[in-house]
Amino acid sequence: MGSLELTQLQQLWWIICSLVGALFIFMNFVQGGQTLMFSLAKSPEEKTLIINSLGRKWELTFTTLVLFGGALFAAFPLFYATSFGGAYWVWIAILFTFIIQAVSYEFRRKPNNFLGAGTYEVFLFINGSLGLLLIGTAVGTFFTGSNFLLNDYNFVKWQHPLRGLEAAFNLFNVSLGVFLIFNARTLGALYLANHLKHDELVERCRRAAFVNLLCSLPFLLIVLGGLLTMDGYTVDAATGAVSLEAGKYLNNLLDMPVVLLLLLAGLLLVVGGVYLAHYRKSTQGIWFSGPGTVLVVLALLFIAGFNGTAFYPSKVDLQSSLTIYNASSSHYTLTAMSYIALAVPFVLAYIAYVWRSMDAGKLSLEDVAKDGENEAY
Repeated sequence: MGSLELTQLQQLWWIICSLVGALFIFMNFVQGGQTLMFSLAKSPEEKTLIINSLGRKWELTFTTLVLFGGALFAAFPLFYATSFGGAYWVWIAILFTFIIQAVSYEFRRKPNNFLGAGTYEVFLFINGSLGLLLIGTAVGTFFTGSNFLLNDYNFVKWQHPLRGLEAAFNLFNVSLGVFLIFNARTLGALYLANHLKHDELVERCRRAAFVNLLCSLPFLLIVLGGLLTMDGYTVDAATGAVSLEAGKYLNNLLDMPVVLLLLLAGLLLVVGGVYLAHYRKSTQGIWFSGPGTVLVVLALLFIAGFNGTAFYPSKVDLQSSLTIYNASSSHYTLTAMSYIALAVPFVLAYIAYVWRSMDAGKLSLEDVAKDGENEAY
């Protein structure tokens, strides 16, 4: 690691952060499943079955989100300070939706619950809908830009009173957020079809995966159409100056054919997983659509950060825009972090082991009943 140049370390850590972010979007099948429980379940018992299936994974999603934030903070502290310090209303809103998710899984089935189970179920729906919509709008600003200004000391001055929430008024950003919602609902339906032992409910999940994939397509087309046509923020390799370039993100795809391949392969895998579930009556669709989602998100983040692109552009002052080079930590810090990152494969292996242990058998209504009211979600 010590022999790597600073530029190589910066690129490496953008790849690592992108991978963690992509895994988080895959894990959003929990949020997607939460938004489906009202339409899929035909009885309180079936709703409890769905929530208990998702409840076995929600902590992994939350942990991945925290890991993503921590990796960005350590590797690209100027981005963390600019975005979280300037656009704080949107990040506070996102974190709030995840807090009420945690509270809901903890207290929904507690005795003497004065709010009632229904209130916490609404909280779970809010987390799966509003939370993902806001995440999508925040990520959309990687391409459309944000309203910030950095002074000579890198002190951020946000130029809009809504502090990041203004991103929700941009069609591209909102379309990305809505696409994430429907994609998460698709993944959630596929996961439940794989994990539940309830033939009627599994069949409803298969139909829901197909319907939500169709619902996601118009918003996916808006996002892809925007990427292929919008101006982007390019960085001069010699001077570091940022300027607008027509068709920048299309040029990035053409200049980086591997990224284009990731994007196309990911989209095919997502569709393939739903095809297997809906037409082949398979329960393994999540293992195609899930990795496909990871590849799509990786491609989007690579388009945003590589090939001389400002990944967090400023609309009010182009030269305040952030790149993976001017926003990163020092060579020493990135090198030390890289040694620590060598442990990541072992952590992933442990997560896979825990996942396999929890999903060793399919979950049924009888299993939830055996857990008892104090143990079940």
